[in-house]
Amino acid sequence: MKLDLMDAIRQIEREKKIDPEIILEALKTAIASAYKKNYGANLNVYVEIDPESGKIKVFSRTEVEKKGKKEIIEKEITPKDFGRIAAQTAKQVILQKIREAEREMMYGEYIDREGDIVTGIIQQSDQRYTLVNLGRVEALMPSEEQVPGERYEHGMRIKAYIVEVRRTSKEPQIIISRTHPGLLKRLFELEVPEISDGYVEIKSVAREPGFRSKIAVSSRDESIDPVGACVGPKGSRVRMVVGELRGEKIDVVKWNEDSATYVASALSPAKVKTVIISKDKKTAQVIVPNDQLSLAIGKEGQNARLAAKLTGWRIDIISENQVSEKLEVEGKESEKATLKKSLAEEGLCQATTKSGKPCKNKAKPGSNYCGIHKGIDD
Repeated sequence: MKLDLMDAIRQIEREKKIDPEIILEALKTAIASAYKKNYGANLNVYVEIDPESGKIKVFSRTEVEKKGKKEIIEKEITPKDFGRIAAQTAKQVILQKIREAEREMMYGEYIDREGDIVTGIIQQSDQRYTLVNLGRVEALMPSEEQVPGERYEHGMRIKAYIVEVRRTSKEPQIIISRTHPGLLKRLFELEVPEISDGYVEIKSVAREPGFRSKIAVSSRDESIDPVGACVGPKGSRVRMVVGELRGEKIDVVKWNEDSATYVASALSPAKVKTVIISKDKKTAQVIVPNDQLSLAIGKEGQNARLAAKLTGWRIDIISENQVSEKLEVEGKESEKATLKKSLAEEGLCQATTKSGKPCKNKAKPGSNYCGIHKGIDD
């Protein structure tokens, strides 16, 4: 057993990368506790293990007083039949240390993968959460991280985004998501070599999971079209991402330093005529052709909402007809104000008759109206 013990510890060191000293110290404590439990709870004992042979010895410590001085007497008290108890204790300690080391290794492996994408197989799904097998560990996908309308059937293979890794007393708890914008970003990194090589950069992502997404890209190389690189030949690359997201529509737009140009691109596929930027208020007023208004706003405002998320600007969309009506109203108000000013300067009543024409009577002193319309002042 003695040689077998050290062989086992060395094998664990090679396979699990556990320091032998950690196991030996844990063994000493556990064996001392086992001795006290079986042979004397009140004894002060300690254990020594030869690191070469694995031989186990138990010693007692007793404090005595000789000639007015306290001395500690140590004595070996290893029982002859202690091998079985020591072997059983050693087995439990080693198994425990292996489990602890494996948990720590798994935590270390996945904590570095927060914000990364993983592939797993669905084990169980209900209204509260879905369990996904990642191989050596299971991941948890809460209901709020699940895409509305997506079905997660047992045995189905899916890709998900690691949101958080939590340390627990058992296995590390890995929280994954199918709704996180990072999932879309990572999927494009997998499908588009220009992104992984650093030639194309993803600047921003906006998602409404299960329905529609927008992604803004730019190129560090003028010879590379960032949108074309992400879409791929005949749309092959973006089609792979859409397939993984089970039909979620994706708009790939070109990022631009000029805010007006960027906002116009973000409203794709709608065509934009003019963008008026207010940097102080962080708002953008967008004028679109009459036939593009519903497309720019999108179903239930989805296109405009995603464009606002993507750009970070508050977007107000109006059609050319609405602009004309607004200008006409503002023009009439301006005319009325000018007329009132002119009437006041001439001392005439500023009221308007039922026929819509200005009253021609003189205004009463101290009033803007004549005797007939003086009640307006009150």
